[in-house]
Amino acid sequence: MTLDELFSAAREAMAKSHSPYSKFPVGAAILTEDGQVFAGANMEVVAFPEGWCAETSALAHYVMGGGGQITDICVTAERLDECTPCGGCRQRLAEFAPADARLHLTDQKGITKTMTMAEILPLGFKTEILSK
Repeated sequence: MTLDELFSAAREAMAKSHSPYSKFPVGAAILTEDGQVFAGANMEVVAFPEGWCAETSALAHYVMGGGGQITDICVTAERLDECTPCGGCRQRLAEFAPADARLHLTDQKGITKTMTMAEILPLGFKTEILSK
């Protein structure tokens, strides 16, 4: 899977967004080291803020699909270049992706910026402290 194909998977997911209130479709795609792709779109409901972000939707597919080592995450939005995950999604992604997993931000044509999960969430909660 190339990064262009990961971007395409995020764009295809974005096309399935259910965002009638904000009119702000977002798509996300997660790539695992064994080549699996898990994509998701944001889904809004009238009971704000009970909808799902695209990253959350992609993570749900990832978990239900058996997971794996996450290497890359791509986030794309229709109306905002380099749309980053919200704070909640940064923590959700950090629960499953290692600190060195690459997060790719896009414009309408492709990936424009790449950073790591450690860069986007340097002081996230660490799950290992809960098991002590």
